[in-house]
Amino acid sequence: MWKKKLYASTPLSTILLSTRILAKIHSPKHAPLLNPLLQISASCSPSPPPFVREIEVQFFPTSGGIFFGGPRFHKENFNLFVKKKNCFCSVSQSAEKLECWNCDAIADSPMPFLVCQACRSVQPVDHSIDYFQILGVERKYNIEVDKLEGKYKDWQKKLHPDLVHSKSQREREYAAEQSARVIDAYRTLTDPLSRAIYILKLENVVVDEEERITEPELLAEIMELREAVEEAESAQALNQIKAQIQGKMQYWCNSFEDALLNKNYEDAIASIQRMTYYKRANEEIIKKL
Repeated sequence: MWKKKLYASTPLSTILLSTRILAKIHSPKHAPLLNPLLQISASCSPSPPPFVREIEVQFFPTSGGIFFGGPRFHKENFNLFVKKKNCFCSVSQSAEKLECWNCDAIADSPMPFLVCQACRSVQPVDHSIDYFQILGVERKYNIEVDKLEGKYKDWQKKLHPDLVHSKSQREREYAAEQSARVIDAYRTLTDPLSRAIYILKLENVVVDEEERITEPELLAEIMELREAVEEAESAQALNQIKAQIQGKMQYWCNSFEDALLNKNYEDAIASIQRMTYYKRANEEIIKKL
């Protein structure tokens, strides 16, 4: 009852300022860090309060800062606290691991977790997993495209509608979403232009593919290419033009990779814009062949 009366009648600042801290520092080198704490009462209260309550506070240095302990908190208890604290951290980290919605099994590795290894249930889409992780390749522009097909087919076998037709509606929906995402991942990473745009997206760089190029030399080259394609009368002539375009495309792919490695995003975007024009020209040739 007296505590309620004290809290009701006495401002909190007075209670705090009426406490003298008797510090017991377990590491002398941390004393300078604690001086401001020990001087709070003196700096905030111009005159001493009517009564002073003394408490002993022990300071223990830790890797994360300074731990405050009471007078009965012994060094042995502190060591035990640190060990327990580390245990709690490990539990917290394991709790962040992905769990199967069906059997609660924890994923062996956090990425990618498309299908549970324990019960084989298809998992919901996790958008934090990028396309490179889905197809099991390093996140970089220059990748071995031939290796993507094998991983793509493996995922589609696990996500095929025939394998989930007898499953619940929930899992069938998960399978449809995951399958669509795997298809998009494969199409994106196998195409040099789409892969370039996607990897910049992962770097939080927005690319406007429709931005017009105003360089006179490039515009003149594009016009010549279009005229050559329109005037070509044989497949041989078209294939020759196609080979030239592919050479130009490879040049700007290499230019993009260099810009990306140097984090020169302005040059990377310029390379993408040129790749876009050459890809369109190549598509026009394919239509005529």
